[in-house]
Amino acid sequence: MPETFLIDIRAHLLTAIYAALQAGNAVLDIYHGDFSVETKEDRSPLTLADTKSHEIIVSRLSSAGLPVLSEEGTSIEYVERKEWEYFWIIDPLDGTKEFINKNGEFTINIALVLHHHPVLGVIYIPVSGCLYFAADQMGAYRLRLDSNDPMIDASMDDRIRNAGRIHVDQSFKRPFTIVGSRSHATPELKDFVDKKRREYGNVEFISSGSSIKFCRVAEGSADIYPRLGTTMEWDTAAGHLIAEQAGAAVVRFDDGTPLIYNKKDLKNPWFIVSNGKY
Repeated sequence: MPETFLIDIRAHLLTAIYAALQAGNAVLDIYHGDFSVETKEDRSPLTLADTKSHEIIVSRLSSAGLPVLSEEGTSIEYVERKEWEYFWIIDPLDGTKEFINKNGEFTINIALVLHHHPVLGVIYIPVSGCLYFAADQMGAYRLRLDSNDPMIDASMDDRIRNAGRIHVDQSFKRPFTIVGSRSHATPELKDFVDKKRREYGNVEFISSGSSIKFCRVAEGSADIYPRLGTTMEWDTAAGHLIAEQAGAAVVRFDDGTPLIYNKKDLKNPWFIVSNGKY
């Protein structure tokens, strides 16, 4: 990670990374044991891991003195939110269905938003120990950690500084690769994949859970991630910045304009994450 990181952004980035790692450790303890599943009002599942991760992250981020918008937090009215300049937006456990199914494809997502656009993003995959992070105008990075290691130690700052930079891939040394939702596939997604098969012939489709799909495009292992279904702002903010800083475009499916954050309605429109070949 370049030493030219602005000190305030770097400090916030380190805070977010440590929050994600600590939350990830707590989530893994629950993941490897027995846990119950509740159902929220919107019929989505909720586990102890969701709430425990939320508590840890909010506690860690409190030192920054900025407001926090979390999937598992108290609903905050738009009349208050619209006055925010900077704010954290987090998904303490993205991919709860993947967590319940124990396939490992769940993440911890933390982003910092300024004026409707993320400027810092962290995604941590606890099972694999893979950490992705980015900050505005500084690029995107990947760090592979030992998921069995406590990780939060004196050497962590050095490991973060030496993380490898990631970029999208436009070389097509492999088939045109689409990554899509494992648990939320839609007929529209199938139609999209069929269309690309007619265009490119040899097309590979990868099913994946949570925000890992953003990371696939960002690191160059997929060319495009079409999300033709419902997501919320906390599902996408961290992955949005990581993908953008790796050279990808993150745009609305209908008109090609960028996704924006802290809207009155926190639902996202359909969108596309692309390495430019779309």
